[in-house]
Amino acid sequence: MPQAQAMEKRRDYLTLLALRLRVGLGLWFVWSGYQLVFISGLTHFTQAVGNYKMVGAPWDAVIAYILPWMQIVTGACLALGRPRRGAILAGCGLVTTFAVAIGWAWYHKLNIACGCHGGDEPIQYWWKVLEFYVYYEAFVFLWWIEARSSKL
Repeated sequence: MPQAQAMEKRRDYLTLLALRLRVGLGLWFVWSGYQLVFISGLTHFTQAVGNYKMVGAPWDAVIAYILPWMQIVTGACLALGRPRRGAILAGCGLVTTFAVAIGWAWYHKLNIACGCHGGDEPIQYWWKVLEFYVYYEAFVFLWWIEARSSKL
């Protein structure tokens, strides 16, 4: 197989992989935000945000009412691919926000629920580290694919 065809095949594979990853991440973000708004409820999520003791009332409620909608919008943009770079940056920003909050709770040895999907199980900090690592790897890959496609 000529080298040009092999390169084209690899590029097509990476593009398809990026599409699947972007849509999967987007749907995950939409589902996560949906859970917080419509399943567990914003009142429950406000309590979860308050448990982190990073901000007091009324800011815990402001954060709790805004973050899930940001997740939903970011997820929809990721899944739909419009705007791709903005959605990747927004998703990375949300993950960073969650990572800072989890790091804060871990540093202060808080035995609290994450609040991520409305559950009440205490945070398993090392699992969260692994989860954030996977998110960042995915976003770096998606950004790399976007940077490559803009050069073509």
